[in-house]
Amino acid sequence: MTETALKRLENAVPGEGANDAPGLGIQGSILVVDDEPGIRSFLQRSLAKNYPLVEVAENVERAEALRQRCHFDLIILDIRLPGKSGAEWLEELRGQGIRTEVIFMTAYADLETAITALRAGASDFILKPFRLEQMLASVRRCLEQRWMARENFLLRRQVQSLFGMDGMVGHTQAMRDVAAVIQRVSPTPSTVLIEGESGTGKELVARSIHRNSGRKGPFVPMNCGSISAELLESELFGHAKGAFTGAHAAREGLFSYANGGTLFLDEIGEMPLAMQAKLLRVLEERAIRPVGTDREVPVDVRILAATNRRLADEVAAGHFREDLFYRLNVLTLTVPPLRERVEDIPDLVRFFVGSLSRELGVPVLEFRDDDLRRLAVYSWPGNVRELRNVIERALLLGKPPGDCLVGAARGAEAAEAAAEQGYSLDLPLDEVEKRHMLAVLQAAEGNKSEAARRLGVSRKTLERKLQAWGEG
Repeated sequence: MTETALKRLENAVPGEGANDAPGLGIQGSILVVDDEPGIRSFLQRSLAKNYPLVEVAENVERAEALRQRCHFDLIILDIRLPGKSGAEWLEELRGQGIRTEVIFMTAYADLETAITALRAGASDFILKPFRLEQMLASVRRCLEQRWMARENFLLRRQVQSLFGMDGMVGHTQAMRDVAAVIQRVSPTPSTVLIEGESGTGKELVARSIHRNSGRKGPFVPMNCGSISAELLESELFGHAKGAFTGAHAAREGLFSYANGGTLFLDEIGEMPLAMQAKLLRVLEERAIRPVGTDREVPVDVRILAATNRRLADEVAAGHFREDLFYRLNVLTLTVPPLRERVEDIPDLVRFFVGSLSRELGVPVLEFRDDDLRRLAVYSWPGNVRELRNVIERALLLGKPPGDCLVGAARGAEAAEAAAEQGYSLDLPLDEVEKRHMLAVLQAAEGNKSEAARRLGVSRKTLERKLQAWGEG
């Protein structure tokens, strides 16, 4: 760029009081790659006024070294560089599944160059010389697109949170102890293993830890038991185009979406052993390797894991890696089942009645003391999740919750009756297994995760059996 053009850029820099300059309000990290020292210096000074991290590089080799060390939300990249061009580097990044926003700069305004940039995956295309306001507006748009993509992705994964509430409900000593541990560990970067039965609120605890952690990135939940072993690695780490059959385009994994935030691995005990080894390496090296690539991408992600099993027992049985267990088990937080904190039931009932009546658009029901007593003596195998379902059923039917509990209790009674009666000795073993599994599933009100926990098998095993029996 000529000295005259650079001078025009310098004169376009806003003053110290220009708080309405484009680019304010959206935070992000930026890498500027240009072989002209004047451009690098100018953009670094200008962007640093609005953004917390701005790094510069004179060529692709230096830029790649910086990218390996830290995460960038946006790259401002000159197309023509000495050695490897900006367009070639971007094609490599996209092939590795890296979706960082890119603004191309060039002093050569021909149609072929613009088409090459867009095909390579550029977010915007700016001609030199440019005005600072033009660059800041483009930066703001790209960062907004980046964060909107993250938010949309997370919203799709969080259509229904565990209980539909943002705060924890309960005043018993058990819940006060849980809240105290959350407050103590949240600001630290330590991994936390959350144990508890299905439906107790382990994800709610994880969300609370994230909210109080001060981490700026998102909370990204994933159920390890709901994804096949073949797709789990791609889901976590991302993949390159053509990495496997059906990989028609590169994509980022959950670690990339959670960068700067928290990744919550629910049902960690369901993770296959081979995948456990890869997760351990990521935890130790703080870097991921997308499927189909040979490069590691650094990530800054806090891991929270949850299980409804005792992982120590899984280790002893050879179902879970001992080294990963010790890596996850920096601190264990146990969420108590509802039957051990029945004093919280009135508070939970009031909360669910208020929130669900608004959500469903139905009148609020008044519950008598005898209704609450009936709820207090029930064993609640499905814990707080089951209580929420009972209250929703009561609001929809306009009946006291105790009456709506009968259906759930009847399932448990049927299972107990079947257990007491036993099975005919004339039945083959497969038929006994089928009847028992179906009875447990009925007792769990169709909740496959809870039924699998009671049976002592994985959810995938239960689903496979049900499909074979035509009960899926």
